[in-house]
Amino acid sequence: MEDFTEYLDVASSRLGAGVLYANDEFFAEKENLIKPEPAVFLEHEYTARGKWMDGWESRRRREPGYDFALVRLATPSVLRGVVVDTAFFRGNYPEHCSLDATWVDGYPGPEALLADDVEWTPVLPKSALAGDSPNRFSIADPRAFNVVRLNIFPDGGVARLRVHGEPVVRFGRLPVGAGLVDLAAALHGARAIACSDSFFGPRNNLIMPGNARNMGEGWETRRRRGPGHDWMVIRLAAHGIVRRVEIDTSFFKGNAPARGTLEGTFVADGADPDDGAAWWPILDAALQPHTLHGFIDEVADSPIATHARFSIFPDGGCARLRLHGEIDEAERLRQGTRVLDVMPEGRARRDLLACCGSARWAEAMLASRPFRTFEALSSRASDVWRGLSADDWLEAFRAHPRIGEQREGQDAHARWSRSEQARASTAAPEVREELARVNAEYEAKHGFVFLICAAGKSAEEMLAAAKQRLGSSREGELGVAAEQQRQITELRLRRLLLS
Repeated sequence: MEDFTEYLDVASSRLGAGVLYANDEFFAEKENLIKPEPAVFLEHEYTARGKWMDGWESRRRREPGYDFALVRLATPSVLRGVVVDTAFFRGNYPEHCSLDATWVDGYPGPEALLADDVEWTPVLPKSALAGDSPNRFSIADPRAFNVVRLNIFPDGGVARLRVHGEPVVRFGRLPVGAGLVDLAAALHGARAIACSDSFFGPRNNLIMPGNARNMGEGWETRRRRGPGHDWMVIRLAAHGIVRRVEIDTSFFKGNAPARGTLEGTFVADGADPDDGAAWWPILDAALQPHTLHGFIDEVADSPIATHARFSIFPDGGCARLRLHGEIDEAERLRQGTRVLDVMPEGRARRDLLACCGSARWAEAMLASRPFRTFEALSSRASDVWRGLSADDWLEAFRAHPRIGEQREGQDAHARWSRSEQARASTAAPEVREELARVNAEYEAKHGFVFLICAAGKSAEEMLAAAKQRLGSSREGELGVAAEQQRQITELRLRRLLLS
């Protein structure tokens, strides 16, 4: 079984995670929970409140209840396991702990997270703790979260909280095209899955965010006494084409490799390369000690890769490796579908309702997860829509403003509606007046708003279509409007996944 601690600690302050709130931190500050370094014990160190402890410690509880702390993760992630480390807490550790998680948009403060309407999911049930120990708990929940709540029963101290997970990234919100994405970044979801040796420094150090602060924060192999060379295989965060490579040997002054090479391969269906994988060259370059190397012209044109193999000759250490590359639209759609697949139910429901306002459609789509590919998602969306009743269709129609009108608000549905109708809202006054008149006549006749997939259409084109469809029967027009809604839904799903 895979060791969950091989996954990134997305609760580390080094990566940008933060402790937002603790209901009590009388003896020791909540921020200590997510320090990246191991806890220490200073035997004779005291503060005005008691013994100094390198962790989070609440006062002795004299009333019913329990203590808790809220931690914002560095990035939304599918959680694989947690370590609740009670190092040096021997007579003052909690008897039990549990962990809840949620996904919230933006950067809410403690008040928002403490509100009653936050959808918390239990991911670790109440579990016994041992003192002065790294208590390890696997997590099997397939959903992704970006905030966790550590509950301790009834009170006490925890030195460190390690939350190991697999990042889930919306690549549409990262630079693409001229602004390249680091395909090897751990925070983007890349992982070092194999290496020849990691005696002095763990392999995943190589792809951590930020600059290494010393030699110990890089990847370093032992001294090679025989033939051969050392290497590492990285599963890229997304399928992409490497365009720029950075190899940082900072702090490796007497132990840097003399040369480095980079190769790529493509493995379908989410698998990892085996011994028969075909690797192609991307870079072959001499390396210098204690140097940040940047390579652009030296990087070969190559196909889309899913994995990279970094080789150093003959051995030594590197602080960081960055593989900046391009991601095409098909890959961004695939990654966006994965995000939708792993979102908590309430969060995913809001996104789906922004694409189509039918509650039954949204529930059926939720029940169909995971989709895994955009093609499967799009096909299922159409099949579900066509199988709904007329009442469900009318519910979706009611979510749309009339053509030419502006929907207020900053939710996704409102923003997309304004964008889709941008050409109608900027049309000449007489055209907008005629649109309003025809809209009203259409609605009076058919009993629902005139619906058209407005993307790319001028106000004049929409006006002509509305006049033409005025002559249709209600039954016939209901089918036409339903097809327009289906097209709108497909466009919005694509927009959602690419955002």
